[in-house]
Amino acid sequence: MEVNVRLFAMLRERAGAGAVKLELSEGACVRDALDSLGDLAAGMPLVMAVNREYAPEDQVLAPGDELALIPPVSGGADPHVAVTGAPLSLDALVARVRDTRAGAVVTFQGVTREVDRLEYESYAEMAEERISVIAREAVERHGLCAAAVEHRVGTVALSEPSVCVATSAAHRGEAFAGAREIIDRVKAEAPIWKKEVEGERERWVEGTSPR
Repeated sequence: MEVNVRLFAMLRERAGAGAVKLELSEGACVRDALDSLGDLAAGMPLVMAVNREYAPEDQVLAPGDELALIPPVSGGADPHVAVTGAPLSLDALVARVRDTRAGAVVTFQGVTREVDRLEYESYAEMAEERISVIAREAVERHGLCAAAVEHRVGTVALSEPSVCVATSAAHRGEAFAGAREIIDRVKAEAPIWKKEVEGERERWVEGTSPR
């Protein structure tokens, strides 16, 4: 069976490619894939992920699985995260992720649309902790240089940003993927609630149970 192995940072440089394909026997596990790579990862502590979920060495692989080998993250600084009532500045957020190793900086803004304003409420302490975990995991999973996330609470007027994400990485693919993962998970997992206000009409926006 064929398994696609993604490589980052030092591993990518050693291999001369960001991904390699392995032919493994049916029932092979992550450890078998590592053994098939020979000395590529020798002497390097790694975290493994299968189909974007962290995985132990004894996890069995299936045909077509994506196995990511994640080397230690450089720097070790915690991502910048804030849940705030103040207006958001994308330029200030970008400044927090600039890094001499980065060849790409990707940003995302979620802005109020179609209604007069949005009103956000949050369990701020838990929201910041959860967003910090999300950002750290994205940094590790995608080999980012840095990540920063800020989310408004209170009233956000039409066309103003309510959430901003910035990521930096050596290459644009990792920076885009990291930013996309962060915003998708923040919307799904952070305890933040949104009310739409249009004239006299008010409506809490339905969502999903936080994971």
